Amino acid sequence: MRIFRTTALAAALVLSAAACSGGGSSDNSSDSGKPYEITNLTPPGKGPVDQVKWSLYAEPQTLDYAYAFDYPINAVLANVCESLLRVTPEFKLTPGLAASFANPDPLTWTYKLRSDVKFHDGTAMTSKDVVASLERQMDPEVGSVYATVFKDVESIKATGPLDVTIKLKRPNVLLNEQLGASAGTIESADFLAKAGKDYGNPQGGVNCTGPYSLKEWKPGTAITIKKNDAYWDKSLTPQVGELEFVFIQDPAARANALITGEVDGGYLLPTDAYQKLQAGDGKLYFGDITGNYSAAVTNLKGALGDQKVRQALSLAIDREGIIKAGLNGYGVLAKAPIPASGWGTIPAVQAAQQYTDLPEPKQDLEAAKKLVAEAGATGKKIVVATSPLATEITVSTNEIQRAGQAIGLEVELKTISPDAYTALFTDPSARDGIDMLVTSGYDVTPDPLEFYQTLQTGEFANYGSWSNPEYDAIIQEALGTADPAARAALTAKAQAIALRELPGIPLWESPLSLYMSKRITGATSNISHLSFPWAATLGAAG
Repeated sequence: MRIFRTTALAAALVLSAAACSGGGSSDNSSDSGKPYEITNLTPPGKGPVDQVKWSLYAEPQTLDYAYAFDYPINAVLANVCESLLRVTPEFKLTPGLAASFANPDPLTWTYKLRSDVKFHDGTAMTSKDVVASLERQMDPEVGSVYATVFKDVESIKATGPLDVTIKLKRPNVLLNEQLGASAGTIESADFLAKAGKDYGNPQGGVNCTGPYSLKEWKPGTAITIKKNDAYWDKSLTPQVGELEFVFIQDPAARANALITGEVDGGYLLPTDAYQKLQAGDGKLYFGDITGNYSAAVTNLKGALGDQKVRQALSLAIDREGIIKAGLNGYGVLAKAPIPASGWGTIPAVQAAQQYTDLPEPKQDLEAAKKLVAEAGATGKKIVVATSPLATEITVSTNEIQRAGQAIGLEVELKTISPDAYTALFTDPSARDGIDMLVTSGYDVTPDPLEFYQTLQTGEFANYGSWSNPEYDAIIQEALGTADPAARAALTAKAQAIALRELPGIPLWESPLSLYMSKRITGATSNISHLSFPWAATLGAAG
């Protein structure tokens, strides 16, 4: 999700990228002329609050960190579990559960753990827990969505009670950065062994180190977390006693619960409710997201296996119509899967110019029909997953259906419930019979290579099993390139291949939305809330 356009596009992108690297806010306006402000840091909480109710658009299928790969689960776990390192709301990598780290040679990373960290059950964290937690991400039996992060790891060893050493088979500069997000989550080794198959579910729970601990999970209703009075990081001492995450799937009901004060806050709000929310007693914020919405191809064995058909569908889609009807104007056309704000390893001005120079998506039905005919795909069927979880999903999938049919394809929409939609990204079997789905790919580190490496052959998040040897080679070279500028140049080359072959069709950019009632403030308003303990800065508004 992301930013803006017209002659103000370059300036808006520069401001957005600058906000990513330094926090603060900037003035921007959407295509339809609706002004809004990018704010990555909201005013901090000013006092204690006994309880806060927070809305989620879907219930997490699990709280197992190995499968923390979507907004609902990450919004909860970011406050309960912590990683070896930490990515801040300013998109800076800092020490986390590791007090320090070093890279003595290209194949070695060392971590010195904090001595004052305890799990929620009161036991002390040691190197044994770190090794068990990270090795679990590599276990094929677990099937972690973050196995890709560790693909170049040769060994993870405890080299002292508070010392961990990771040895690599080949250089991989992203490994360390990604240990600042879900991939680097640390859980008690003893708790993992005891919970077994129940780990992360309502019966087994979790036992981490964060500012909040899991109090209760009522399936189908809510997850409640409570303040951890023994939390090690005194700069993030929680002010909210309990935070109850309530599951509200219907977008209209969700918006109404916020407007009436039934719940105090929420992320990823219905775009058609923005006007009402802005007129309410609370505050609606917009923050940076490091990814755009795309129509990801999930089956290359059918009609979409032909590059010409993918290009044709891209040419047929009315993106402006999606932005107007689905986002109420709060967005612009996406030129690539990752916007300028996602390129945090190069200067913001360079990132903005690089994005501006990309070709503008265009609509050309006649050219699209010709490509379908050349591919011999006229009359062939594709199945597109849709869901009532958000207006923009419904509108965009309806437009994909219209566009496909207009150029000679048969397009069927398959409706998926909001709760089950998450499974499309974590369970390959859930995508059986589906050719395309709308998704937002994003980075949780400052490096766009994080996203583009997921399109390598055989990667977990390469949903359609797209494969290009040249692309793979460029990504692998980038992973071994320490210089950020040189790495960014290689990533740009890989991006050009992805835009040509379209394993996913970029659709739109839009900002992250956050609403808080008049009684609270302090939640992180950008994409970093998926790994940073955003509720720890939440508190009374006055």
